[in-house]
Amino acid sequence: MTLLVVLLALACAAILVLTVLVVAFARDRALLQERLAEQQRRIEQLESDLDTALRPTLGTSSAERAVRGLLRRAVKVRSHGISGLIASTVEDLQAWASDEARADILNMASPDGTVTLFFSDIEDSTRLNDRLGDRRWVKVLAVHDRLLRAQIEKHRGQVVKTAGDGFMVAFRDPEAACYAALAIQRDLSRDGTLRRHGPIQVRIGIHSGQVVARDGDYFGRNVAMAARVADLAGGGEILLTSSVREAIGAPGRLRMSEVDVVELKGLSGEHQLLRLEP
Repeated sequence: MTLLVVLLALACAAILVLTVLVVAFARDRALLQERLAEQQRRIEQLESDLDTALRPTLGTSSAERAVRGLLRRAVKVRSHGISGLIASTVEDLQAWASDEARADILNMASPDGTVTLFFSDIEDSTRLNDRLGDRRWVKVLAVHDRLLRAQIEKHRGQVVKTAGDGFMVAFRDPEAACYAALAIQRDLSRDGTLRRHGPIQVRIGIHSGQVVARDGDYFGRNVAMAARVADLAGGGEILLTSSVREAIGAPGRLRMSEVDVVELKGLSGEHQLLRLEP
């Protein structure tokens, strides 16, 4: 009889402990869900604020435009790369294109809004900046920018904006974007200054699609996709989306090899990527 009483007491105690654990788990789960929902709301608000901030407006007078130009040119160059080009604050962005260049940027898109977007940045730029020091890093950036701009101009591209070592470029012709990327990687690997400070390796992502053009800039899902593709590239690598291959049609002398089917952060579905071979 005494043993039965002890067993019943133990069973009651076990049930009580289990009940307490279940209640505690439910409470912690509810708190975690609430925190996740709050974080999601904050992210959505930040993205909304960022989208608004990244839409520069033209001044209503020539004086106002001149002041804004001076302010833009005074912004300190920062090494944010591709993520900085999309997700940095306004203070971290370099100068926007001049008023005269905005019309050229808008004209890069076809009548239906289709354009080929090219994103690039230097791999591990923050680490390189720390290793080289600011003075040598500025020299490296100057050479890097000169080489990129020369090939972009040669292949009829238009720089939309830059942030530190990151470039966002628009091309009307997807094939020209690919040849520009190949030429850039070739020139970077051969430049004596960069080889002395190297390895200086650039990653490039290219995507074709419809965009929304406004005030000399592009917005929309396809802009984000091009940036995400560049994020996945390694140093010295050029990654393309399947839409680029489709837009080119017969690849001619271009050589492409399929790589992984991937999910891109913030974008639905799976996406076939290709590597542009030298």
